Amino acid sequence: MPLQAPNLDDRRYQQLLDDSLARVPIHTPEWTNFNQSDPGVTLVQLFAFLTETLIYRANQIPDRNRIKFLQLLGVPLQPSSSAQGIVTFTNARGPLQTITLNDGIEVRAGQVPFGTTRGLDILPIEAAVYFKMTLPAPPQAQMDYYKQLYASFLNEQAPADLQLYQPVPLSSRPGTGVDLANETVDNALWIALLVRAGDQPAADNLQIARGAIAGKTLNLGIVPQVSADRAQRTLMPGTSANVQGTAVLTIDIPSIPTGGGLPPSRQPDYRTLTTVAAPVEPAVFEVTLPDASQLVLWNNLDPLEPGADDLPPTLEDTTQNDRIITWLRVTWPGGTNSQVLWADINAIFVSQRAHVANELLAQGTGQPDQTVVLSKTPVISNSVSLTVTAPGQNPEPWNIVPDLLSAGPEVPTPDLRQPPGVQPPPPRPAKVFTLDQEAGQITFGDGLRGARPPLGAILRADYDYGAGRDGDVGEGAINNGPSLPAGLTVTNPVRTWGGADAESVADGEKQIARFLGHRDRLVTAADFATITARTPGVDIARVEVVPAYNPSLARNEPGNAPGAVTLMIVPKFSSTRPDAPEPDALFLHAVCDYLDPRRLVTTELFLSGPEYQPIWVSVGINVVAGYNFSTADVREAVKQQIKAFLAPFSIDADPLPTDTTLLATPQAPEASNGWPLRKPVLAGELAVEVARVPGVALINQLLLAGNTGNEVPQIKMQGLQLPRLDGIVVTLGDPLPISQVRGDTTAGGTAPPPKLVPVPVIPQEC
Repeated sequence: MPLQAPNLDDRRYQQLLDDSLARVPIHTPEWTNFNQSDPGVTLVQLFAFLTETLIYRANQIPDRNRIKFLQLLGVPLQPSSSAQGIVTFTNARGPLQTITLNDGIEVRAGQVPFGTTRGLDILPIEAAVYFKMTLPAPPQAQMDYYKQLYASFLNEQAPADLQLYQPVPLSSRPGTGVDLANETVDNALWIALLVRAGDQPAADNLQIARGAIAGKTLNLGIVPQVSADRAQRTLMPGTSANVQGTAVLTIDIPSIPTGGGLPPSRQPDYRTLTTVAAPVEPAVFEVTLPDASQLVLWNNLDPLEPGADDLPPTLEDTTQNDRIITWLRVTWPGGTNSQVLWADINAIFVSQRAHVANELLAQGTGQPDQTVVLSKTPVISNSVSLTVTAPGQNPEPWNIVPDLLSAGPEVPTPDLRQPPGVQPPPPRPAKVFTLDQEAGQITFGDGLRGARPPLGAILRADYDYGAGRDGDVGEGAINNGPSLPAGLTVTNPVRTWGGADAESVADGEKQIARFLGHRDRLVTAADFATITARTPGVDIARVEVVPAYNPSLARNEPGNAPGAVTLMIVPKFSSTRPDAPEPDALFLHAVCDYLDPRRLVTTELFLSGPEYQPIWVSVGINVVAGYNFSTADVREAVKQQIKAFLAPFSIDADPLPTDTTLLATPQAPEASNGWPLRKPVLAGELAVEVARVPGVALINQLLLAGNTGNEVPQIKMQGLQLPRLDGIVVTLGDPLPISQVRGDTTAGGTAPPPKLVPVPVIPQEC
């Protein structure tokens, strides 16, 4: 039973007044006038009012004691998290030279400030990103015409065939991007580096532009579609999260031989500038450009050669084609997530934050446990720099620590418990402080654990603060920078992400019992579930903790992998499959960053979304005669009952455990948040759920099928598998065959395709 705050007195003004006047005849019988005009009655009313006020204040004492007790427990509120994003800079009208910016440059979305995380070279050029989009085969007569035009390619590479493509700018596919593995002929993005449109004539400025960017660092930003593949993250013992994937993509530039022509083989050569891990989330790659002599193109191409085979694509815009300095080719390996939403140059990451420099705080008092408060909150972690200037001394930096219990004494003293001659351990730092990020409160030591700021000491602080969820702004919202050089413009081509507000006091109080149990350390299964569910910036619907389980090992069962812990995380929302949401790479990366400093150094932690297994259900029912609802209502109710029964999480359930213990064994369906792990889907159990729907008189038959398409009595679930209802049909009478529910078709085998030579389609002209 929860503790209830006692109510010391519940009497109100009218009750006090009535009780006092009722006692008048007993104590003063001569007082007989109790009208409102009597001065005695007025005094009684006045004292009744004052007494009610005192009772109200007395009843607040338990709440004040409770709040003070919570402060003494030291349970912090979850601080807000700052949004991050990608911006691109453009030097459209400035001098034709590279401008180098330092890190920390402030840019703004309205009144919300952002700061660049690194420095970069802003190249005085433009870029156009293209891909070679595969086109379907044209009529045979037209294909014969193309074969005659490109006969030399077929003769040299026989047996081969032609594959027509069309150069398409990536900017023409906003929001969807391009799937390089399925929509292109070469799994590559082609980036044309162009002379600026305002630098006319382009021919006169080509050599100047090459000299301006030669040897400089080109920042290439790429935003992949993070939800294309099932995302996973691993935290190995003693290491940080593996953010990038294992596949490697290459960034190439044409390798032009002496003389500038194609070799006799007519096959272009490319020089690899860098190889990087294929991004699984927004990334910015730094590419060092070669000298000006290598920033050129071939000068001996035949009229039909441009765009053919491995040559860069041809551009229909002749004015843009004349401005090409050179091409970059970014090639994705086959079989990887190659859905790209956006790519451009002069890109850099930004973090939503504002900087406060040299803020003057309250002077030192010399008292133990002194606290001072920063003027701007919430404070961003690891951004506080504090200096203490004692009277008559120079400023001295003090360092932040997570806990003052680990700080040394203000005055070093020998350990008298040790015998003489024992070498003392190195002294622990004493000039330290702790920080409450959400409240902006700095706390100093008491002299025994941490030093005290001297009396009259001047305290100054530099720090960054954020705006929480207000930092999540839309595309193009970041459009100005007060400190940018003249001629530079900035914009964010994609929305920012990751901003979250601080935890409210009410929510923080609910976590007190759990926090006292885990102390922000991942030890027990309940700790993993509780701490993971509080990750800022993400909405988690379900956390399933599987101790001693490694999902990457074949035929592995929980309990067979000591030291490993697997977390299956289900988000609340999904834009593609709301009924079967999966966390994307950004989602799991945020959880990784939050859990990494809280886990034991020996823990091998695996984070993954559920592995959904598709199932199909066909039900034949009879409806109760004369039922209040229509047959269509009963059929729809049956569908909703099955969907809710197989759902990965319950909408009304709390993702946090309701008890301090969390069993690793599967829970009963009624006690679990969603379908339990490793519980098979039984056709008989589904039939029981159908029978519970009001209006169902009889279940004629229920058919169940999985990936194989065969009717089965049950479908097993292993590891992190959960059922996903891909199709359900409810009919009156006999159920439909499961093949019709699945929409199965029979397809014949096809011969392996011949080697294809990409050639550009010839545009039609009027």
